[in-house]
Amino acid sequence: MSAAAGNGHFGWVGIARLGLVQACLGSVVVLTTSTLNRVMVVELALPALLPGVLVALHYLIQVVRPRMGHGSDVGGRRTPWMIGGMAALAVGGVTAAAATVWMSSQPAAGIALAVVGFSLIGLGVSACGTSLLVLLAKRVVENRRAAAATIVWMMMIVGFAVTAGVAGKLLDPYSPQRLLAVTAGVSVIAFVVTLLALWGLERAVDTEPAAAPSAEPGASAVPFKQALAQVWQDAAARRFTLFVFVSMLAYSSQDLILEPFAGSVFGYTPGQSTQLSGVQHGGVLLGMLLVAVAGSGALGRLMVRLGMRQGSDRIGSLRTWTVGGCLASALALVGLVMAGLFAGAWPLAATVFLMGAANGAFSIAAIGSMMSLAGQGQTSREGIRMGLWGAAQAVAFGLGGIVGTGASDLARWLIGSPGPAYAAVFAFEAVLFVVAAWLACSIGAVRESHAAVADIDRSRQSGVPVLSVQ
Repeated sequence: MSAAAGNGHFGWVGIARLGLVQACLGSVVVLTTSTLNRVMVVELALPALLPGVLVALHYLIQVVRPRMGHGSDVGGRRTPWMIGGMAALAVGGVTAAAATVWMSSQPAAGIALAVVGFSLIGLGVSACGTSLLVLLAKRVVENRRAAAATIVWMMMIVGFAVTAGVAGKLLDPYSPQRLLAVTAGVSVIAFVVTLLALWGLERAVDTEPAAAPSAEPGASAVPFKQALAQVWQDAAARRFTLFVFVSMLAYSSQDLILEPFAGSVFGYTPGQSTQLSGVQHGGVLLGMLLVAVAGSGALGRLMVRLGMRQGSDRIGSLRTWTVGGCLASALALVGLVMAGLFAGAWPLAATVFLMGAANGAFSIAAIGSMMSLAGQGQTSREGIRMGLWGAAQAVAFGLGGIVGTGASDLARWLIGSPGPAYAAVFAFEAVLFVVAAWLACSIGAVRESHAAVADIDRSRQSGVPVLSVQ
């Protein structure tokens, strides 16, 4: 089967091949952010702050995403950046594992090497992840973008799950040699699979023109700072950056406090709270699938057949699902606020499932919107736009854990009782989601305004009047 679907676009096979790359990226990252984290804290008895700082470092490094996106824009090819990024990620993963082993005998030297390893991980994720999203944005037709985002992200989750399960068995019983061997094995496999998945993929759809119609002559030769300034001047791109930051901050800040909340307020055991996380992830999967089906137009066609023509167009709108998902996430967090205030009488598992579904819906819709917006604007700078939004997400994720856990500690100190303290934090996160929904609405309004101005300009040039229906 061919990776191309005609007109320079990817078919489902091409999308799945990019999903394999995302799965490989996730498989290396999960080892470094979870397995090495546990080894440092449990086996080596080091402070939990150390892996926390290292993971935050790999997020902080990702502020270079716009620069890497610009590099791929200038070169016009995304595959070298994905391969180079995966190589850096693989080397960084092995370096981080070696550093963890070294910490047992020489902590200072091991920590210094870990800084290098986690920095390489951040650089690798930036280069590979940014170019992968740009390639999806350029080569996937609009009505497949939500489904493509779902496929790619589900494959990344599969990469997380398979690597965690297999590596966990291979690491038992633990030894430093096993840790190095397993990490090196996963990194090598991830790199080889990436090479095979990308082999000839970008060339297979190179029938598409090299530049979009909106691109300016010589745009690729513009220096990075000037190109970034041009993108930031676009109101829609700027607001979408703020939307990504606010929504991802709200999304990530509840992640680290949900299980402690279930244990402290509802008396869940570690096993029960882990199962609660499974319930949440099940909801996320459902939300992703709903948006994928809606984005493909299947729900709209079903509504037309049932005689519900009004609203059939909006049901597949990524903007509708983005705004609705944010508002539904806020509503679910209000449910968690109630759970904190009325612990025993509130259905916690159902609330968490609904929150997961809302989170999954808004996140996939946001990724689809990101893909649509990447090539829009006064100049075609997909790499910088995607890099800018990726950097906003990374910074939000890095801050999210600190904000969520720090706010919960502060609230418990101020309020005393754990239930109302957690409720206050969940209420703050709900407000963030409402702000994110407002930003998502405003992005659509800005785009419509830009389109209207463009129509007027074209009308003036052609001499044909534009009729506006209010």
